[in-house]
Amino acid sequence: MIAVNCKFYLKTSILFILCLFQLNKTEAKSIPEQDLKHTLVLSHRFPDSAFIQLKKLYHQALADNNRKIIGMCLQQMGKICYAQGHYAQSLEYHQQADKLFKQLNEQDLLADNLNDMGIVYYQNFNKHASRKQYDQALKLYKSTNNRIGLGETYGHIGHLYEKEQRYDSAFYYQRHALKEYQKAGYKQGEAKIYENLGSIHEDLVRYDSAKYYFDESLKLYKAVNNEVSSIEVINNLGDIFRKTGDYKQGLKYTRVALSLSIATKNEYQQASAYRDIAKSYNLTGQNDSAYYYMELSRKHMLHLYSDESNKQMSFLQIIYNIDKKNDEIAALENSRKVNLIISIAVVVVILLLIVMGLLTISRQRLKLRENKAIAEKNEQLNQAQQEQLELKSRELTTHTLQVIQHNNFLDSLRTKLDEMIKEDKRDQKKQLQQLVRQLNQNINHDQQWKDFTQVFEQLHQSFFDNLKAHCEELTVNDIRLIALLKMNMSSKDMAVIFGISQDSLRVARYRLRKKLNISQGDNLSTFIQTI
Repeated sequence: MIAVNCKFYLKTSILFILCLFQLNKTEAKSIPEQDLKHTLVLSHRFPDSAFIQLKKLYHQALADNNRKIIGMCLQQMGKICYAQGHYAQSLEYHQQADKLFKQLNEQDLLADNLNDMGIVYYQNFNKHASRKQYDQALKLYKSTNNRIGLGETYGHIGHLYEKEQRYDSAFYYQRHALKEYQKAGYKQGEAKIYENLGSIHEDLVRYDSAKYYFDESLKLYKAVNNEVSSIEVINNLGDIFRKTGDYKQGLKYTRVALSLSIATKNEYQQASAYRDIAKSYNLTGQNDSAYYYMELSRKHMLHLYSDESNKQMSFLQIIYNIDKKNDEIAALENSRKVNLIISIAVVVVILLLIVMGLLTISRQRLKLRENKAIAEKNEQLNQAQQEQLELKSRELTTHTLQVIQHNNFLDSLRTKLDEMIKEDKRDQKKQLQQLVRQLNQNINHDQQWKDFTQVFEQLHQSFFDNLKAHCEELTVNDIRLIALLKMNMSSKDMAVIFGISQDSLRVARYRLRKKLNISQGDNLSTFIQTI
C-alpha cells in the first residue's frame, strides 16, 4: 500500500513539474508581446523611453532568434521614428520588418506594416507608392478575412482620395471601411470613419451632413472612452456651428473641447480650441477677446513646438547613444578577432607569395620555351618564304628568258621567211605569206604575258599596290613595261620581248614618264625602283 502511494505521489510530482515548466515556457513566450504592448502605449508620451525599451527587446529577440518579435520591434521603432518626423529612418525600419514578415508568412502583421509604410510614403508626398502599399495590404487582409484590417485600409485609401479632392471615390472607400468595421463590431474604427465622412461633407460645404456624421462619431468615441479623439470631434462640431453662423453654440462646443484638452493635458487641442474661440469672437466683433485667445493659442503652439523640438533632440541623442554603444560593442567583438585574422592573413600572404613566386618562375620558363618555339617557327617560316621567293624569282627569270628566246626564234624565222618571199617563187609565195601572218599574230601571245604578270605580282605585291595608288590610268602595256624596268632589263631585250623596234620602245618609255608625272631630270628606271 505504501509502495503504491509512493508511486502515485512520484507520478503526480513529475506531472506537476512538467505542467509548471510548460506554464513558465508559455509565460516566457508571452512576455515579449506584453512588453511590446507596453512600449506602444509608452511611445505616445515618452517616445525616447519607449525606443530604448524597444532596442532592448530587439537585441533580446536577436539572441533568442525570435524573428517574429524582431519584426514587431522594427515595426514599432518605425512608428516612433515616424511620429518624431524621421521619415527616412522610419521607412528603413518598416522595410526590414516587411522582409521578416514575408519570410515568416505572417500575413496580418505584413499587411499592418504595409499600411504603416503607406502612411510614411504619403507624408513624403509619394502618393503613388502610398497607394501601392495600401493595395498590397488590402489583398492580404482579404485573404485572411481580417475585417478590422480591411476597414483600416479602406479608410486610408479614402483619405488619399479626399486629399486629392476626388470626393466620390473618397465616399466609396470610406463607406466600404464603415461596413467592414460594423461587421467586425469595432466601434473605435466606426467612430473614425464617421469622423472622416463628416470631414468630407465639411469640405463640400454640406454642414448638416457633416454635423450628423460628427455626432455619430462622438457617440461612438464616448462609448469606447476615447477622450483624445472626442476632443477633436467636439472641436469640429464647434467649427460647423461657427461656419453656419451659430456662434453661441459654436463657442459652447469649443469651450467643452478646451476643458477636455486641459484635463487630458493635450496641448495641441488646447491651442486649437483657443484659436477657434478667437475666430468666433472675431466674427462677433469682439476683437479684444479674439486677440487675447489668439495670443493664448500662439503661446501654446510655441510651447508645443519647443517641447516637440526638445523631444526630437532627446530622441536623436538616444539614437546616437544607442548607435554609439552598438559600435563600441561591435568594436570590442571585432578586437577579439583581429589578432586571429592578422595571424591568418600573414600565413595566407606568405603562402600566396610562395605560390606566386613558383607561378612566376613557372611562367618565365614557359614563356622562354614559347619564345624559343616561336623564334624557331619564325625562322622556319622565313626560310620557307626565302626559298619560295628565290623559286619565284628563278621562275620569273626563266620565264623571261624563254620569252626572249621564243621571240628571237620567231624574229629570225620571220626574217628567213621574208627572204623566201623576196625570191618570188610563185608556187610557195601565197603559203609563205599566210605563215608570216600567223607568226606575227603569235609573237606576243597573251597567255605568256598573263603567266609572267601573275608571277611578277606574287613576287612584288606591295610594288603594284603602291604603283596603282600613284597612278590609276596605266594600261596593260604600261604595266608590262614597268615590270620589265623593275627587273632592270636592257632596252634591247625589252624591244625583243615586245616585238618592237628601239625607237618604238623609246616612244613607249616617254609616254609612261608623262603618265607617271616624272620630272625632266629624273630617271624612269630609278623612279620605278623607288616605288
